Amino acid sequence: VQLQASGGGLVQPGGSLRLSCAASGNIFRFNTMRWYRQAPGNQRDLVASISSGGNTNYADSVKGRFIISRDNAKDMVYLQMNNLKPEDTAVYYCNRVPPLVWGQGTLVTVSS
Repeated sequence: VQLQASGGGLVQPGGSLRLSCAASGNIFRFNTMRWYRQAPGNQRDLVASISSGGNTNYADSVKGRFIISRDNAKDMVYLQMNNLKPEDTAVYYCNRVPPLVWGQGTLVTVSS
């Protein structure tokens, strides 16, 4: 079972993207869900978390710009990314707590 992230692409600085994370088989409805990102040559870092009850936490670098949300009825988790910066360029992954096998992620490139 994997979680599939999508919605990445090329965007200019200051732009927005919305990432989606699709699951199947009711595998995360009662779990905290997280978005991570990994820039080239860097480790995978936690970006945002949302509990089963909707409590959220963000990395300082994205606080005030990114919004994590979930729709349990649709087995979906989202990451709304606003005011994107070049340093947000990375492959973005979603996973649950405890984690499943990592999916392929979705590439976000912020460049003019």
